[in-house]
Amino acid sequence: MLQELRVKVNEEMAKTEVVAKAKRRRFTAAEKRRLLREVDACQGSGEIGALLRREGLYASYLTTWRRQREQGELDGLSPQKRGPKPDPQAIELAKLRRENERLQERLRQAELIIEVQKKVAQMLGLAVEENNPSASSGQALDDRR
Repeated sequence: MLQELRVKVNEEMAKTEVVAKAKRRRFTAAEKRRLLREVDACQGSGEIGALLRREGLYASYLTTWRRQREQGELDGLSPQKRGPKPDPQAIELAKLRRENERLQERLRQAELIIEVQKKVAQMLGLAVEENNPSASSGQALDDRR
């Protein structure tokens, strides 16, 4: 009788034993790209199989990941900047404003340099040539000779 009771308890324990639920593996886009690069680098026979065993992968994963790579989906899984997307026209406008400010500063510096050169020339007693759009550069060279 004691034997029967023990067998019954053992049977009941086996039925109520808690088994850890298998977790599904998740691969990031970077991991998928890395593994696909390694598979693409395999050349000898059996190398891909060894890689699959080492990483614990199924061949169907590679098929799916290759299809995703061809369709550009793996690139789309890379981390993206959060928040509202900036307006392309606003970005272009800001870029043009920065360039305009930079060019205005360069113009101001160039005009300042020209003014200083004029003052130095006046102090030294040299004649200062004004920009004359009607005079061609060839005539200006002939006049200086």
